[in-house]
Amino acid sequence: MKEEQKVKSEKPLSMREKLEQREHLFLSPYASFSDRSLGRDVYEEPCDIRPIYQRDRDRILHSKSFRRLKHKTQVFLAPEGDHYRTRLTHTLEVSQNARTIARALRLNEDLTEAIALGHDLGHTPFGHAGERALNDICPEGFEHHLQSIRVVELLENHGRGLNLTKEVRDGIVNHQTKGMPMTLEGKIVRFSDKIAYINHDIDDAIRGHIIAEEDIPKEYTDILGHSSRERLNTLIHDIVSCSEEKEDICMSPAIEAAMFGMRKYMFYNVYTNPKAKGEEQKAESMLKYLFEYYSGNLDLLPEEYLDMIKEKGQKEARVVCDYIAGMTDRFAVAKFKEIAIPRSWSVY
Repeated sequence: MKEEQKVKSEKPLSMREKLEQREHLFLSPYASFSDRSLGRDVYEEPCDIRPIYQRDRDRILHSKSFRRLKHKTQVFLAPEGDHYRTRLTHTLEVSQNARTIARALRLNEDLTEAIALGHDLGHTPFGHAGERALNDICPEGFEHHLQSIRVVELLENHGRGLNLTKEVRDGIVNHQTKGMPMTLEGKIVRFSDKIAYINHDIDDAIRGHIIAEEDIPKEYTDILGHSSRERLNTLIHDIVSCSEEKEDICMSPAIEAAMFGMRKYMFYNVYTNPKAKGEEQKAESMLKYLFEYYSGNLDLLPEEYLDMIKEKGQKEARVVCDYIAGMTDRFAVAKFKEIAIPRSWSVY
């Protein structure tokens, strides 16, 4: 009788708890398990359906910063054509590469995807040209990976941030080459970001007639492949085969060297090519003008940014930088025209 009462009194597991148990049955012992997360800075009651990293992924996906990525430059400034990458499509390609690797290695796909979707939320309009402009003019400097963390911790959700887990935030801030994420899922995104932008930037550069496939040094293509499809296949397979059953994410020395050699080739032949980057000086000048203008006219900032200064004690220059960094390319151009060009002239 007592046993029957005990069974009846036990609360059934929620769907989230069942999914968390499933992770322990299926995932690698090196995975980041959802029920072992370091948690959020502000405690929240767990969702009854979604594990904690899936919830983070959803918050990023539904954020305003994520939606704005569709109108932010990746490499080519206002290209003539519909098939060039934007910051959003880059993010989606990073996510796809990262999820493929995480699934093959039986790591936490939700955590991997959350980091991938959030890694570039702090990027400026006009790509790295915008980043250079704000770094030059903002007293505290500007780096997009630090801005991405500022977005999710402070700027989103009307100054409350997204209250993401420590693992997701760590992966976002450490996604660059110099970073060292605490989780294997973060390390996957760190590699996947490079794999994505090297390959899709080559694709866009070929589309823009800046380089041709045969221009890429054979010392790299003979190892990695002679098309984007071959190169992606080589790089992803190499990471999976080298990292399987290891507490690390790594590549074979020859393929990693070829990848970084191709990256160096892109810097010299595409990222600094006048045909691809010839308009960037104008974009930098535009953002610097906007920074100076709003620094002298703080009252013209949107209310939520003024609250950052008045209510949260944020520095004025930092908040102006936040506002400009959050702009899309076309919104920055529209604001510049509104401020700098007389209305009667703007029709020309």
